[in-house]
Amino acid sequence: MRVLFVEDYAPVRNAVAQGFRESGFAVDTAGDGTEGLWLARTNDYDAIVLDIMLPELDGLTVLQRLRELQRPSPVLILTCKDTVEDRVKGLNAGADDYVVKPFAFPELLARVRALVRRKYDVKSPTLRVADLVIDTAARTVQRGTDAIDLTAREYGLLEFLAFRAGQLVTRTDIWEHLYNLDDQATSNVVDVYVGYLRKKIDRPNEPSLIHTRRGQGFILGAPAN
Repeated sequence: MRVLFVEDYAPVRNAVAQGFRESGFAVDTAGDGTEGLWLARTNDYDAIVLDIMLPELDGLTVLQRLRELQRPSPVLILTCKDTVEDRVKGLNAGADDYVVKPFAFPELLARVRALVRRKYDVKSPTLRVADLVIDTAARTVQRGTDAIDLTAREYGLLEFLAFRAGQLVTRTDIWEHLYNLDDQATSNVVDVYVGYLRKKIDRPNEPSLIHTRRGQGFILGAPAN
């Protein structure tokens, strides 16, 4: 999943971004409201974490403009103020959640994961596709009784396919949601990682769960009877 973190204080911005990356997210960052708004307008993020006190454009203005543009990304706002009035302002401007500074990163991470699930209309942290079980909180994968060891990028790909289980997912969809601005695109990188993932979750003499539609993309799901 891909998130945008907009925070002007560099030590916090860098530390939180690193925490998201270590938790399997692709992350873009911005240090002011103008840059944050531009990134949020041009990319379909799975979640945006937005500080309120920002240079150039404050966070509430950024949020209001995004909602005027009908950008669908869920937004969690960070605020130093914990009054009812401040929370109401943020929620009325279109925020989906808020966290008060200083915050514990595990709580922020859990709230962002919940927003991502909500975006894909998934209520449970456990995803099931046939006999494949994905625990999005623990980031573990099991097929039948066998645990499956995945790299961070393989896991991110599987989780994204599972959020859209039964639907066609294009290569462009995968690139836009699993890679950040610093990643270098190559013509076959998505196919390579789909191949890695297929080798790990599909087993001999058992139905394949990842199906390719030539020239279109991929579908995660149980085979048709």
